[in-house]
Amino acid sequence: MKKALLVSALLLSSLTSADIESLYKLYQSKKYKQACQLGLRMFKEQKKDSRFLMLYGLSCLNADYIDRLAVPMTALRYSKTERANASYFATILLQKKLLYHSLLDGIDISNLKLPKTDYILSKVFDLYTKKEYKKVDDKYYFIPKKGAGLMYVLYLEGTGRVTKMTIEERLDDHIIKIHRYW
Repeated sequence: MKKALLVSALLLSSLTSADIESLYKLYQSKKYKQACQLGLRMFKEQKKDSRFLMLYGLSCLNADYIDRLAVPMTALRYSKTERANASYFATILLQKKLLYHSLLDGIDISNLKLPKTDYILSKVFDLYTKKEYKKVDDKYYFIPKKGAGLMYVLYLEGTGRVTKMTIEERLDDHIIKIHRYW
């Protein structure tokens, strides 16, 4: 009986480390959506491993699954690095919620000052709160750096119960990436 428990424990630990290795390889290969989905499946077994939580959170962030940041954010608290990552996730999640609320409900958030991050949503949030945009119809056009050819377009889309907030990244007026949030 003890031998069977030992073998199953060893097998489980090797499967777990293989899963974490797979998650890391997906992240390094920039397959963020797949990494986030794998992390979600692994979460129950790995929820106390801070390295896993940070990798899972960053994968979901890069896949634009921002709402999935809430759970790892609350668990990252034991070291300076964990708290920094938790604050990073919290900032982006809050910026998403506030920007969505402002666009959908017409709430003025121009007086808010939140930390800046390198994430696209954070960049747009900062420009939006500073009112550094040109509004045409229901779309907001942001030019982060003059002469760089880069532009962000923010708008709401959808019908029915779910309205999505969309950010287009454009370079020389060609869409290079679309981010959708709800």
